[in-house]
Amino acid sequence: MRRLSFALLPLIMLFPVTLLSGCSGVDVNRYAGQQPVLRLFDYFQGETRGWGMVQNRGGEVLRRFVVDIQGSLNPAGELVLEEDFTWSDGETSRRVWTIQRNADGSFTGRAGDVVGTAQGNVAGNALNWNYLLDLEVDGKTWTIRFNDWMFLQPDQVLINRATMTKFGFRVGEIIITFAKPE
Repeated sequence: MRRLSFALLPLIMLFPVTLLSGCSGVDVNRYAGQQPVLRLFDYFQGETRGWGMVQNRGGEVLRRFVVDIQGSLNPAGELVLEEDFTWSDGETSRRVWTIQRNADGSFTGRAGDVVGTAQGNVAGNALNWNYLLDLEVDGKTWTIRFNDWMFLQPDQVLINRATMTKFGFRVGEIIITFAKPE
């Protein structure tokens, strides 16, 4: 489990009307013709660095981080991403993803703090990735739904926007910009 400090997260139960948000209605296939094409396994093999921030539902930045990722293929042909986070408050954490490419072109992923498996689809320059993640919030474990959208830009820049929900209510967002070393 990873610790994520959300000072206002317990207020979710007090203000459900202001937090209500629906599931993403955008189909990843809408981006099928967009360039540059995101080849997920190719992009994340080797070293990748990301800079991000966690925002609460009101847009306030709660934490910032840098993530260094080492990606490799295991003997089964799965992509293994070793993610090492350094948080703005000095905390460090690690997550290791194992991602499988399925016969239909979709992706599934596992990590220690992911509940079940993550499901993802790529089309054109976009990836939509959905999963449940156990996060420690103020000493309690919360299972948060993540709806990640990643868009590959020119010059190997990948922009990630993850919307976090609990009981269908939006509780925050994570923005990350990834780049490959030169």
